Amino acid sequence: MTSASTFPDLAALPPVDPSLVDFAVELVRDAGELTLQWFGAPDLVVDDKADGTPVTAADRAAERLVRERVGERFPQDGVLGEEEPESHGTSGRRWIVDPIDGTKSFTRGVPLYSTLLALDDEHGPALGVIGLPAVGQVVYAGRGRGCFADGRPARVSDTAHLADAFLMSSGFTHWPEDDLIAVRRAGCQLRTWGDGYGYAMIATGRADVMVDPEVALYDVAPMPVIFHEAGGAFTSLDGRPGADGGSGVATNGRLHAEVLALLGAGTP
Repeated sequence: MTSASTFPDLAALPPVDPSLVDFAVELVRDAGELTLQWFGAPDLVVDDKADGTPVTAADRAAERLVRERVGERFPQDGVLGEEEPESHGTSGRRWIVDPIDGTKSFTRGVPLYSTLLALDDEHGPALGVIGLPAVGQVVYAGRGRGCFADGRPARVSDTAHLADAFLMSSGFTHWPEDDLIAVRRAGCQLRTWGDGYGYAMIATGRADVMVDPEVALYDVAPMPVIFHEAGGAFTSLDGRPGADGGSGVATNGRLHAEVLALLGAGTP
């Protein structure tokens, strides 16, 4: 597990090749477009995986598309995804894909699900993409290349006080009750239907804080690069940077230390 002392300073790392960002954005758009073939279908079949989470043909097809395209273009790269076993590469690069982040929302016909793709290279996190197929938006960033929403620069908000902040979450079921009471007392406006959509809202300045008490790596792999390039901050709840801490907190940066302290983590 990456610690704060070993996580790379993204500002000190070389910029990623922009052609990789272009490839990733196109791939996410295509994978997201594929999921729309099943979105809202009255005969959609929902299966339960071994861990009890749902999966559909759309999840499987979108991940297969990503794996095939990466394999064709970069056969030496590894791929980690939610629906298939990890394929290990020899190049020092690994793509991380969540074909549908928010499958429960997807199966209910809620258009706020996302397709997520990230790349880690020999230096560290290299790029991240959040595709919102049913909304028609893609938010993406490459290390040293900036953050964008559909080609336009994206920046976090300048909200300076929690009492003025919109706080997103994928749901409040897994929140410790004391934490939920704390953010309510701080005056935050609470919103849900989060998942990748919530992180996109923070990165583009439309909301201010996103908190996920429980996440897997592929749920948040794009976020370190996206929030670094958008001028915000992303850590786990205990303040560690990186996507492998088991939780996720994204903010506009100005509110980050206060949010972590409010949730019992102290400063990062």
